Amino acid sequence: MAITNGSSDADILGRADANDVDSILLLTNTEVNETIATVQNNADTIFTWDYEKGARPRLNKLYEKAKGAMWDGEKDLDWSTDVDLDLMVEQMAIVGEVQNKPMYELAEVPGSPLANFGDKEWHELGRESLVWQLSQFMHGEQGALIATAKIVETVPWIDAKYYASTQVMDEARHVEVFAKYLDTKLEGHYPINPHLRDLLDDVIGDSRWDMTYLGMQIMIEGLALAAFGFLHMLTEEPLLKKLLRYVMSDEARHVAFGVLSLQEYYQELSLAEIRERQEFAFEAAVRMRDRFLRQEVWHRMGVDDIRPIIRAQLDAPPESLEFQRLLFSKIVPNLKKLGLIDAGEGWLRTKFEEINVIEFEHMQSTDEEYADFALAEDG
Repeated sequence: MAITNGSSDADILGRADANDVDSILLLTNTEVNETIATVQNNADTIFTWDYEKGARPRLNKLYEKAKGAMWDGEKDLDWSTDVDLDLMVEQMAIVGEVQNKPMYELAEVPGSPLANFGDKEWHELGRESLVWQLSQFMHGEQGALIATAKIVETVPWIDAKYYASTQVMDEARHVEVFAKYLDTKLEGHYPINPHLRDLLDDVIGDSRWDMTYLGMQIMIEGLALAAFGFLHMLTEEPLLKKLLRYVMSDEARHVAFGVLSLQEYYQELSLAEIRERQEFAFEAAVRMRDRFLRQEVWHRMGVDDIRPIIRAQLDAPPESLEFQRLLFSKIVPNLKKLGLIDAGEGWLRTKFEEINVIEFEHMQSTDEEYADFALAEDG
């Protein structure tokens, strides 16, 4: 086991306070030096003898687009580009100022773990945070690679199997380019965040194909699409900017694939089954929020007691957490499109109101906008 978890998955819903710092920090990665991890895959492999291509026209259209949208990370990206990590941090300083505002305020408190931070330490935090963020993108892409291979095995529709097969290739490219960028242009990478790993374990381990879709295509990939877009907008580093643009063109189709597939399937489920999906979506949202608390970064910065730092982030007003909240801009409208926000007397709506992300519900769902992310013909 790579994860030590002091609480069960249900504790996210069952505990009185989803912001309990001790519960968040109980989840740790105890095998950071291992190169292999095993997750039990409990799903049945499904063959279908119905080969009617195009029975689901919107999925077929997505598949046809995917076949013509393949790019090559070795040939299409200029790996001779010099990358200056310090310059990147300086160029994105405004993001650090917004993202770290709760910590700046904590640093003013005498005796706090950040009381001795000066310009050097804040700059170093920016360096570590960027490497950490790109590392988690890389690990998440490997999760998507494995999850999509599982979708090929488990989804019962031939049009979905066809499309998912193209996504497997997409995800392989994504892992490849993020790994190369981290290892050749930066300073190596961080191990997987335990909250992300815990979510990936559940996505891979669940026997139901739609839960793999919901956890990966809607939640993890949806957050990634928003995060890539935000970083693409902010960075001026040309290699990373183009890398992100290429990845985003694929990710938008992947999220649309999830919406198109689940929208049909969820119309067949009972209210009790829908409630289970709502709870899973909220658990995933909390785990992804906890992932962005960056506990590994603080430890690498030499902070022994990070509880006050985590508490400061959890208690910060919404305007101080704009980056974290924007990550849900692709998740909430897609969950609404699937009918999960208001089903069962609006249980998920209430939960998303509690974590201040419901405002994104009126944004366009990804199945309606994925074509906007397509690459121009000149790349």
